[in-house]
Amino acid sequence: MLEKTFLPRAIEDKFYAAWEECGSFRSGQKGDAEPYVIMMPPPNVTGSLHMGHALTYTLQDILARYHRMRGYDVLWQPGMDHAGIATQLVVERQIGEEGSKRQDLGREKFVDRVWRWKAESGGTILSQQRRLGLSPDWERARFTLDEGLSKAVCRVFVELYHAGLIYRSKRLVNWNPHLLTAVSDLEVKSIETKGKLYFIRYPIENSKDFISVATTRPETLFGDTAIAVHPEDPRYKHLIGQRATVPLQGRSVLIIADEHCDPEKGTGAVKITPAHDFNDFEVGQRHNLDMISIFDERGYLNENVVEPFQGLERFAARKRVIETLEVQGLLEKTEDILHMVPHGERLDAILEPRLTDQWFVEAKTLAGPALEAVKSGKTRIVPQQWTATYNQWLNNIQPWCISRQLWWGHRIPAWYGPDQRIFVAKTEEEAYAQARAHYGRDVFLKQDEDVLDTWFSAALWPFSTLGWPDETPELKRYYPTSVLVTGLDIVFFWVARMMMMGLYFIKEVPFKTVYLHALVRDEFGQKMSKSKGNIVNPLELMNTYGADALRFSMAALAAPGRDVKFSASIVEGYRNFATKFWNAARFCLQNECLYHKEFDPYACKSSVNRWMIGETVRLARTLETELADYRFNTAAAALYQTVWGQFCDWYIELIKPLLLGDDVNLKTETRACAAWCLGTLSHLLHPFMPFITEEIWQHIAPEHPELLITSAWPFQDQDQDVDRLMADPAQQDIVWMIELITALRGLRTDFNLLPSLKLTLGLCEGSDETKRRFQQYQPFLERLGRIETFEQDATAPQEAAQLVLGEATFYVPLGALIDLAQERQRLRQSLADAEKESQRLQVKLGDGVFVAKAPAEIIEKNRVRLQEIEQTCARYRQALESLCR
Repeated sequence: MLEKTFLPRAIEDKFYAAWEECGSFRSGQKGDAEPYVIMMPPPNVTGSLHMGHALTYTLQDILARYHRMRGYDVLWQPGMDHAGIATQLVVERQIGEEGSKRQDLGREKFVDRVWRWKAESGGTILSQQRRLGLSPDWERARFTLDEGLSKAVCRVFVELYHAGLIYRSKRLVNWNPHLLTAVSDLEVKSIETKGKLYFIRYPIENSKDFISVATTRPETLFGDTAIAVHPEDPRYKHLIGQRATVPLQGRSVLIIADEHCDPEKGTGAVKITPAHDFNDFEVGQRHNLDMISIFDERGYLNENVVEPFQGLERFAARKRVIETLEVQGLLEKTEDILHMVPHGERLDAILEPRLTDQWFVEAKTLAGPALEAVKSGKTRIVPQQWTATYNQWLNNIQPWCISRQLWWGHRIPAWYGPDQRIFVAKTEEEAYAQARAHYGRDVFLKQDEDVLDTWFSAALWPFSTLGWPDETPELKRYYPTSVLVTGLDIVFFWVARMMMMGLYFIKEVPFKTVYLHALVRDEFGQKMSKSKGNIVNPLELMNTYGADALRFSMAALAAPGRDVKFSASIVEGYRNFATKFWNAARFCLQNECLYHKEFDPYACKSSVNRWMIGETVRLARTLETELADYRFNTAAAALYQTVWGQFCDWYIELIKPLLLGDDVNLKTETRACAAWCLGTLSHLLHPFMPFITEEIWQHIAPEHPELLITSAWPFQDQDQDVDRLMADPAQQDIVWMIELITALRGLRTDFNLLPSLKLTLGLCEGSDETKRRFQQYQPFLERLGRIETFEQDATAPQEAAQLVLGEATFYVPLGALIDLAQERQRLRQSLADAEKESQRLQVKLGDGVFVAKAPAEIIEKNRVRLQEIEQTCARYRQALESLCR
């Protein structure tokens, strides 16, 4: 017997161990079955489970479990990413606590230390993934620094280099002066910040005039190599071609014309610092300007600036520059502004554009086939609206900086000769062989110190995890994969790059479908962050409500293309849903309802049983349709409606008198039908809530010891026969009865009638079909509608409430039960009060000033309240209209 109270923790560990023990997650067990492959986005080895993980992993697990039950050979490929910067930071902090730096250890010992940390503390998230109930093929788990994956990374780098698609160049990159490494453009957070706009005078040579420029970064003037104005700006046309002097530095620079300048911004004249601004870098390339780096790797002014300012930290330098300009009369004015400042994702450091030698991928060439694959339909993006975003980014793709100044990661397979000639090879031996052939003698080679961007190895995930570059059976069977499920925030980091690499090296798309889910935000639509204090810990939610409740919440909220507005109360609600299903199962077991495979759903006589069978079949078909289109939220809604609404609320109540009655055949049929419906619903709910369904199944099907996870999806071999079950006339009969009972219950609420009060129900107008139903289902109406007397073909008396259901009109006499005049007055006053509040809220939400200034959570609360009060108004109006005159 099931325990009286549903306690998730009591069953979760038990069944997860059982699933692993029987090898149910393992791929390759159905050799002749169609493969279904999902590549799990590898979490960082430093990571712990967050709400974004909970969403993406839940959706993937639903698909994996569903297709496994459908008979597919499912490979859900798990693994972890080495997470270059994040992991190096963790270990550097540990070393720092010991009073040392990584430089004290040296590269080799530091990397060994990171591997030790990974073995001891890395991969915490793997146990957390198990806690969520995930079912990937753990035996095939990969790590991006595994020997096989490292072999693939090296092969890709070497081949792209020799094809001219990887090159080394001095270019401007986003530089993190705290981490001392370049970072990806995609990893830059632009944060709106209060700042100042400084207007600085640059003396015109051979003149007493000045040209003023406006800048937010006056400390970079030491690297100025030109001043630019718009060629059509009448204020400056006469100055084009003349020269000006850079304040403090004393450098003579040319005044040039370039359309990059916006005459409406600042003064219309722009200082050009090609080595420290991305737009200026492009201007410098167009005009062949000198590029002078003025910062060292830590963000301190270097030897290229005048001596009094050398060695100053960049923000201290800014203060000193402004003070000096003011003394010299070259600071015209200062304005307070809000502007976007680039920050790094790690340590939240302000980034510095810096000119350095880096390795780049010529992404433009690789992007072409990736664009064509989506255009031709080889890969489908769901929701389709994100296709335009994908296309826009690839059409405007820039060279991809793939080198990082770190020690942890895939070291770049490039070696430098005595004259700095580059030799790129798969091994050091091959590099020396190349050098020997080039120089005609043995020389010393030094390997590049940098490592590759973490996303470089991640881009190979769909085929490197299957054994490439070797021609493995797994690569042949499981590539291309079926679907990629991931957040839309990494469509550029990861999705597009996997498309480019897969098409280049395997000549085939890496996945047939890309499903992009939105982001998890708080209940008011705000991004979750530590600073806002609105982060929700999924582990705490699972401790409180269970993994099943969290999983179902994630699915129910996953509306395509819409951010998830999350609150713990949602999980609490779906824990209640699980408890409701648990209690219904207990009721069935208490009434000796046990599942038998030989039960024939086509042979039932009772219309109540036939109705529930049809609803169960309809649910299966709905789930198949919704999951095929990745509409997880509507699939979850269908489950909720059928399991709670039809089965737990209505069917259980409707069969109670049947189970207590004297008709032995009906009782036997109802027991078998209830168990069959409960068992089938457990199958259908299993991909979403695997733990509770597995526990219920083990109790109601003692003759069938197989686990749900390895059971077949219902009705796969009965497609045409099943339609007959959904078309049974009992379907409409029971729906009619439920609607009538619901209307009667609503009437009691509207007129404050006690639930125990027995009523009279009359039918004054209705078709023959309605009259038949009115007669046939009176026992159910009497019990569930609390009806004492039935009247038919009668005229509705005065002082009665009317109920209109389809073509039929029913009435309930109220004159002897309540003071109708007083009740009308109460309803009118309540309606007036509600309408007044509704009007107040509409005015408030229509106030542009309020909407612009109020916090998002306050606006959302007002909107929700308005919806609630409008529903209340509608209920009061309906109650007034129902009263017979």
